[in-house]
Formats: sequence, C-alpha cells, structure tokens
Amino acid sequence: MITTATRSALRLRIAPRLTRSTSVWASVKAGPPDAILGISEAFKADTDAKKINLGVGAYRDNNGKPYVLPSVQKAEEILFKEKADKEYLPITGLASFDKLAVELAYGENSAPIKEGRLAVSQSISGTGALRVGMEFLADHYGASKTIYVPNPTWGNHTAIAKKAGLKCEKYRYFDPATVGLNFEAMVEDINAMPEGSIVLLHACAHNPTGVDPTQEQWKQLSDIVKAKKHFAFFDMAYQGFASGDTVRDAFAVRYFVEQGHQILLCQSFAKNLGLYGERIGTVSLVTASAEEKARVDSQLKLVIRPMYSNPPVHGARLVSTILANPELKAEWLSEVKVMADRIIDMREKLYNKLVELNTPGEWGHIKSQIGMFSFTGLKPEQVDALAQKAHIYLTRDGRISMAGLNDSNVEYFAESMSKVVKGEL
Repeated sequence: MITTATRSALRLRIAPRLTRSTSVWASVKAGPPDAILGISEAFKADTDAKKINLGVGAYRDNNGKPYVLPSVQKAEEILFKEKADKEYLPITGLASFDKLAVELAYGENSAPIKEGRLAVSQSISGTGALRVGMEFLADHYGASKTIYVPNPTWGNHTAIAKKAGLKCEKYRYFDPATVGLNFEAMVEDINAMPEGSIVLLHACAHNPTGVDPTQEQWKQLSDIVKAKKHFAFFDMAYQGFASGDTVRDAFAVRYFVEQGHQILLCQSFAKNLGLYGERIGTVSLVTASAEEKARVDSQLKLVIRPMYSNPPVHGARLVSTILANPELKAEWLSEVKVMADRIIDMREKLYNKLVELNTPGEWGHIKSQIGMFSFTGLKPEQVDALAQKAHIYLTRDGRISMAGLNDSNVEYFAESMSKVVKGEL
C-alpha cells in the first residue's frame, strides 16, 4: 500500500527541476564605481577628526553643514499654509515655474519670451534637462548627431549624450600649463568642427575647472558659432552662484540670443537655491515663431512622457513662490551673493596661505577661477597622498569643491597641500 507521504516523495523525484544552474544575471559585469560617490564613501569611513571632503558638489556653510536658504524656508511655510493638492503636473511642468525660470535666465524682456517663441519644459534638475534636450536633438536636429563638449567637462555630459543617442567628441578648453582657459585652442577646434555641429557650452562657473571665457571672448565665440552655423547648447547649473549676480552669470546666454542664435538651454536650481534633492530645472529652446514653438513643445512632450511622464511638483512650487514674490526674490538674491562671496573668500584665504607657506608654483588661478570648483593643478599621486596621509578627499584630477572649505579647515588644507607639493607628505 502506497501512503500519501510516499506519493509526495515520488512526485518530487519525477518533477522537472525548476532551479537554474546559473543565474539569469551571471553575465552582468560590475560597472565602474562613481568617482564622486566613492570619495564620499571613503570620507564617511574615515574616523580622523581632521578629515575634509572636497569632492562633493554641494554648498556647505562656514560650519561645514548643509545649508537651507531662509528664503526657501519661508516659501515652505507659505506652501504649508496653502495646503495645495498633490495632483500630477502637466508633462511640461508647472506653468508659473516655467515662465519665471526662463525670465530669470533670458531676462524678462527677452525677445523669444515676449514674442511667444520660447519652448520650455520643467525638468528633473539639470541632469534631466540635459537628457531631454539631447534626446530631442538626436531626434530632430538634422545637421549633426555629434555633440562637442569641452575637455574637461562635467563627467555626466558624455554618458548622457550617449544614452540620448548622440555621438560625443571633445574640443580643447583647459590649459594645464597655465591652469587657465586655452582660448586659442578652443577657437581653433570650434572652427575645425563640421558645419552645423552641436557645441556644448558652460554658461558660467565651468565644471570642473572654474575657468570661464571673458565677456569679450564670449562675443568672439558667438561670431564663430554663427559663422560656422553651429548649434549652441548651453548648460547653466550655477546662475548667480558663480559671481553672486544672476544677470552677470547669464551674460553668455543672453548675448547669444540677442545675436540671433536659436540656443538650447539647460537650467538647474540645485545650487543657487540649494534644492539639490528637489530636482528642479528647465530645458528650453528658442524657436522662430509661435507656431514653431507649439510643434517643438509637442515633441518635447513625446520625449518626456515615456521617460518619466511628468516632473515633481513641490520644488517647482518653491521656486515659483520665491520668484513671484518681490520680497522673497530680493532676499534670495542676497542669499545667493552671500554664498558666492563666502566661496570667493575661501579662494582668497587659500591663496594667501599657500603663498605664505612658500608653496612651489604660481597659485593665482585659485583666485581667478570662479564658482564652486577649482582645478588646483595637483597630480593624481598627490591627491592620493592627501587622502592617505592627511585625510583630505578630492577627485584625482585635482578638482576641489571650494564650498567644502571653511574658516576651521582652510589652513589645514593649505598646509597639507603645500606639503604634498613640496614632497613632504
């Protein structure tokens, strides 16, 4: 007699094996670690009291702490009292935010805005703007499928371009010998590009070098881009944060538009409003007419809808609340200047201390560079030594976030930097 237990055992023996001998993902290779996140992880694991993180691209106050702007806190209070709903935004975002954001970038009296021919969409900060903008160009810009980026540039530019369907090439920008702009080489390379190429330009506070063209050089670049029929693609992640003046930092964008360029602009409010985690930005394109704008808008929606459907609402309401309120906007502009001035002050103090310590080399670039980042000129092995022996963390190309310096650590960093340059560390 076969028992129930015996029948169960027999079924198990004859049942097909459902387990795989190898995993479905066995062939997936490990991707390279993110350079910036790796620095932050190493910093967190370090227990030394003097440790400094100069890798992260986020503003820190003079106590080394994350900073929430008072104007943002006030806007939060206003929104809390309004008790707005949490419904989906349209595909192109909050209309009031879109309007105020582009007015900040282009100027309220900009012809494309006044004539109703500026296509704009809220984006998931600057990164999302870049992806949407590049994918739009890959689909609709007929002259070229190659985007030229400065060498060096923000590390994510190349990856985003490739994911969006564009080929990415580089043009010369930085001169390691002078730790400054190699303008002649930049001009030569832009002139040598095939007619109608897409040229990515950092509007201000070039990341990672902190080196920008002068206004006269921007005018020359406009002439060259126009003569070669290139397409100007602007990335503006630091408006106001570079010099402390939102109008001055928008010079290149506004000048190119005034000169008749149909630019594409990527805008971010991560740095200048401290809204890193809110992911708020815009992508905008200058068109020839209101009718053309409507067609471009429709195609932007077709890029966005299958990507993330529609953008987040809270950060857009924060920015809109601040920019629409004259008192809050004035307060915000003063806060931006305070942040920019603190970074400028750190540049001055770092430079003075390096000179005082008779550090070999010329360090004027520390003061002349602009914005959050500085290319120090340190070599990879010197960067490694700073991490291993002084507990100071920065990217291996020698880039530091000036916002990571403050009155409590700038002297220690300068002393350590001086030692590593002298070969004493």
